[in-house]
Parts: sequence; C-alpha cells; structure tokens
Amino acid sequence: MTKCRHAEAFLWILVIILSFTKYSIAATEYMVKWVNDGDTIVLNNGQRVRYIGINAPEIDHENQKAEPFGYEARSLNTKLILSHKIRLEFDRERYDQYDRLLAYVFLQDGTFVNAQLVQSGLAYCLFRPANIKFQSIFLKSQQKAMEFRKGIWHNWKVKRDAYWGNRRSRRFHLATCPFAQKIKLKNRVAFSSMWDAYWAGYAPAKKCIKEFWSY
Repeated sequence: MTKCRHAEAFLWILVIILSFTKYSIAATEYMVKWVNDGDTIVLNNGQRVRYIGINAPEIDHENQKAEPFGYEARSLNTKLILSHKIRLEFDRERYDQYDRLLAYVFLQDGTFVNAQLVQSGLAYCLFRPANIKFQSIFLKSQQKAMEFRKGIWHNWKVKRDAYWGNRRSRRFHLATCPFAQKIKLKNRVAFSSMWDAYWAGYAPAKKCIKEFWSY
C-alpha cells in the first residue's frame, strides 16, 4: 500500500513538472506582428525587440536617408519571421535606452535569425560588453559573408587609412577623430582599413564615422 502511494505521489509530481515545463516553453514563444527593419521587430503584445549583437543598415526615416542594403535587410528579416512563432533568448542586459527588449531570436526549426542576417551580409557585428553569449558565432558569420562578398560586402572597396580601435568597446575610429585620441594606449588597436577593423569584429564609432560602408 505504501509503495502504491509513493508511486501515485511520484506520478502527480511528474505531471506537475511536465505541465510546468510545457507552460514554460509556451511562454517563451512569441508571434511577430511587424518588422521595423533588419534588426528591430514588434511582437503581437506590442513589445519592441532589438536584436542583440548585430546592426543592420538603416531604412529611411525622419530626416535620414536609407543606407545601402537597408531595405534588403528588412526584406530578409520579414521573410524569416513575419507571422512566424519565434523563441527569444536573453543575455545580461535586458533592455536598451529606448525600452526595447534585447534578444537573440530563434525560429521553431532552430534558425538563429541574428546570425542568419550577418551571414547573409545584411548586418554586421555590434559588440555590447554585457551581451556576448554568441559573439564568436556572429564574428564567424560576418567573416564568412565578407569572404564571399555577400550583401554590404559585395562592392566594398578597401580604402587605406589610419583607424584606431578600442579593445574594450570594440568600436573603431578614424585616427584623426578627437574621440580616438581619448583611447588609452593599452586599449588601442591600429587598423589600416575599415575592412580590417570589421574583420576583427569591430564596429564603427558613430561620433567619428557617419557611414558604415565604403563605396
């Protein structure tokens, strides 16, 4: 009798665990309502989501013109996820300064959307110190896209100039930029072209470099 009760109690615990697991998995799935651009979406609940670790070219908005491949990036993002169920994975930093949820986005079949955009050459690595879980995957994806000259790398012309990168922020500046002069020597990395800086996983510092491409 005691064994039966133990077995019954075990089955109830198992049912509770399985129910909780099912609820947890369902709770991590979301539907995409709208695609803003190549790295920002809106969920059915109205929450805006910014992809972690990457940056896609901008589409035109307000007084800013569209950047090369901005609409191609949005088109691929739309094709991948619009009206599809997605799973979000998070890192140490949950929200950005615009109250957008920061996330790694996965499709039900396991496709890693952030990495797919980078590998297609329609986004580049954007290092954030607090969110580096998949940084090595993004860098390998970017190097592969650069090697095969996909997307933004297709017509890239390597122009030689002096650039300084910051090891801590993984941003690079023109060596003549005032902000470059503030980089501590121990954190300073020299690059002879933007291409070399991107290949190493550095992204352009907006205060020094207004355009991320080199056409």
